[in-house]
Amino acid sequence: MADIIRLLPDHVANQIAAGEVVQRPSSVVKELMENAIDAGATDIQLIIKDGGKTLIQVVDNGKGMSGTDARLSFERHATSKIQKAEDLFNLNTKGFRGEALASIAAIAHVEMLTKTEDDDIGTKIKIEGSKIVSQEVVVAPKGTSMLVKNLFFNIPARRNFLKSDQVEYRHITDEFHRISLAHPQVAFSFYNNGSDVFQLPANDFRKRIVHIFGRKTDEKLVPVEEETQVVKISGYILKPEFAKKSRGEQFFFANNRFIKSPYLHHAILGAFEGVIRPGTHPGYFLNLEVDPGTIDINIHPTKTEVKFDDEHTLYAMLKSTVKHSLGQFNVVPALDFDQDQNLDTPYSYKNKQVGIPQVVVDSSFNPFETTEKQSKGNISGGNYKKPKVEGWENLYAGLETKVESNVSHLEFESEVVNSSIFDDEKETVEQSTTTFQLRKKFIITTIKSGMVVINQSRAHQRVLYEKFLKNITIKEAVSQQLLFPLTLSFSPGEMNILSEIKDSLCTVGFVFGELNDDGVEIKGVPVLVVESEVQMIMEQLMSDFKQEVPGDSFSQSDMLAKTLAKTLSVKTGESLDEFSQVKLVNDLFACKETTLSPFNKKVYVTITENDIERKFI
Repeated sequence: MADIIRLLPDHVANQIAAGEVVQRPSSVVKELMENAIDAGATDIQLIIKDGGKTLIQVVDNGKGMSGTDARLSFERHATSKIQKAEDLFNLNTKGFRGEALASIAAIAHVEMLTKTEDDDIGTKIKIEGSKIVSQEVVVAPKGTSMLVKNLFFNIPARRNFLKSDQVEYRHITDEFHRISLAHPQVAFSFYNNGSDVFQLPANDFRKRIVHIFGRKTDEKLVPVEEETQVVKISGYILKPEFAKKSRGEQFFFANNRFIKSPYLHHAILGAFEGVIRPGTHPGYFLNLEVDPGTIDINIHPTKTEVKFDDEHTLYAMLKSTVKHSLGQFNVVPALDFDQDQNLDTPYSYKNKQVGIPQVVVDSSFNPFETTEKQSKGNISGGNYKKPKVEGWENLYAGLETKVESNVSHLEFESEVVNSSIFDDEKETVEQSTTTFQLRKKFIITTIKSGMVVINQSRAHQRVLYEKFLKNITIKEAVSQQLLFPLTLSFSPGEMNILSEIKDSLCTVGFVFGELNDDGVEIKGVPVLVVESEVQMIMEQLMSDFKQEVPGDSFSQSDMLAKTLAKTLSVKTGESLDEFSQVKLVNDLFACKETTLSPFNKKVYVTITENDIERKFI
């Protein structure tokens, strides 16, 4: 039998390695910016076009590379960070594997322009698909400029799996946020399709957070500071009242490296337990400084998943530190046992004897006596004169003394029922259908062959979804004007999302005022939306569009209708009156699709009479 095991060619091995390191354009941005930071740069520029698919350029003023180092940096496992195996357990830099540039060069057109401070001239290298096209000597400033064009040009299948430009742009923005927050001492610039997105000067951590997420964020931050032998914790948490339904503003940094740790995130949730609304998530920006030998960052190519030696101790310290900060800055509501100062006894009364209060009564006072006698017996000795009351009977002359009582029919005001989820008049619905609500979750109604059990939340989602989708399509939504316009604050990234979906929101019934960098003014809302729920609805919209971010207009309208239907639908646990139950059943079966909710979940099940009879066999 012939041998069948062969070594892979270098270009194939590089493409396989690129699949682990470079998953999308944001992966390239992460690797190039981390290399710039490792090079000691104090000013880094990021330039992208078409969501990073066409162009990604990172320019830094770091120490640069010589001609030989520039050529060698594109070889696999070529690194200046590791010399022996023990160095893996004492890592203080970002990149150390030597895979990033080789992987990027295998699936894109790459141009490098670099020069050290000591050299008079720089080096320019062009690589296409791991093949060096040219290397020449050029005039260049100190530092390195990496230009990556036509990502996945030689792997069409991978390129087809990329999302729209807006999706990839948001992933790049998230990566830019993570790196710029981890290094506030470095100035960053971000340009997208020729427009200026961020200009972040070198500053402290708090001001860097404010520059990225808006000026309103400054008043939301609560400092966190704790230093022990195991870990040094520093950073900020957001006040509990600013907890959101999305998980956007949650950042962990371990030794100036962004990490993802569900275990430590659970510690934060435990510290916030009882002070935030259910279903909301706290925001935090926390730096953890630990001994490099107690952390393993080499368990995943992206280096965002890490392993701590003593996670249990770190968990307890993090939870207690956050709780301490919440209590120290009077963020957590507490019972106030302070006494009222008006009730305190003065110190001069310390040795004073308690006197028994006495009441003086004039036993001779008679209101029906003459004025002269009354004035004599007046306690105060004043000249008070009682007015004369003769002839008071004439006030009631001519009035009937007979009182007729006619209480054969009394009507009492009925108690207001707020459980109706529809605005139509009850008289317009023929309540011939018999319904019953089970466990405040299901609506049971009868049909000829048996009965139908309907999930009330999913059924209402289907009704609202088709209604909102129709309004978006025909653009005839009804809006209710607000007496006092609402002003909501959002981060710059959320404002970009809002500007994209603003037209679709207007077709649903929202009326917007001014849009600026700090927030938006809302003057009107759809009829079904309660004013107190507008903030929650907008946060849910931001969260959904960040996660899925549709590309074309139809998908955007569909996403908007789904989010509004999910947010405004009646929830499990809400009690519905008989009218609302009947109306919901009728409206459900008037929909084009009745069996599935907008999220492809079953709405109802049918139980026939035969099914019931089988249970008694």
